[in-house]
Amino acid sequence: MPDQLLFAAEVTLNGLMAGVLYALVALGFVLIYKASGIFNYAQGVMALFAAATLVGIMNGQVPFAHLINAIFGTKIHHFGWHVPAILAIFLTLLVMVFLAWAVNRFIMRHLVNQEPIILFMATIGFAYFLEGFSDLMWNAEIKRLDVGLPQGINTWIDETTFDAFGYGFFIDNLDLVATGIAVLLVGALVFFAQYTKQGRAMRAVADDHQAALSVGVSLNFIWVMVWSLAGFVALVAGMMWGAKSGVQFSLSLIALKALPVLMLGGFTSIPGAIIGGLIIGVGEQLFEFAIGAPFLGGATQNWFAYVLALVFLCFRPQGLFGEKIIERV
Repeated sequence: MPDQLLFAAEVTLNGLMAGVLYALVALGFVLIYKASGIFNYAQGVMALFAAATLVGIMNGQVPFAHLINAIFGTKIHHFGWHVPAILAIFLTLLVMVFLAWAVNRFIMRHLVNQEPIILFMATIGFAYFLEGFSDLMWNAEIKRLDVGLPQGINTWIDETTFDAFGYGFFIDNLDLVATGIAVLLVGALVFFAQYTKQGRAMRAVADDHQAALSVGVSLNFIWVMVWSLAGFVALVAGMMWGAKSGVQFSLSLIALKALPVLMLGGFTSIPGAIIGGLIIGVGEQLFEFAIGAPFLGGATQNWFAYVLALVFLCFRPQGLFGEKIIERV
């Protein structure tokens, strides 16, 4: 088998793994959109906040240490203990649930029946607030996140493909773990959205706030529940991306990668987020391999996904699995 074909196969596999990580971020957007009909601009910052909180709890870091030390003249930064990863993840999830309650209590409940653009602007304001709050709470330094996930090249795949083809495939263990977690997470979310009472209520709220209220659906409960689920997805995405590249400001920018994923898959489809992520992940890697590096000087991953999504929107504006809007004229 030619080396170029083998390398293309390796690029495709790595693209699939990258696409799964994109899809993890997109899932948070889909959950919020299905429950409120708005695009949650703060999802990327939620991933950053969740990852920073997880690192802070694991390392025994004192929240707001810089502010406390500046006010009282102390020099305390750590409690002096380390929290096991499993317990730290559970405590971080509780923090994200509290954050969901706070979002509903101080933002969403005051915007019932408002125009979607107002809700969208509220999420922009929340994103910038949460970014500053995260820096104030845990400081803005780059942090290393290690929750015990395997990293580095998978030697079994490398040795097996080398024995079979004379060319070892470089596949990262972290990407393989992320793929498995994403499959389980998507399966659970699809079941929840389609086959549970709360999932049906979530879709009803997205269609019409007033109608949902009239049949006894609690907007407060649904919004807290959905923002909690989005916080859990943000925590998982933050763990994967944080373990891959460290916990830093750029982690919040992964939300931008979710935009073309949502355009392709559809804003209301959980499976669409996964399919769109895989298409974007594979597409940008193969485009860079076949066209970007040889003819355009490389670095096409920064813009290819958006161009692909723009072209796709011209033919199917609602996305592959998005709901078609049919209105009687």
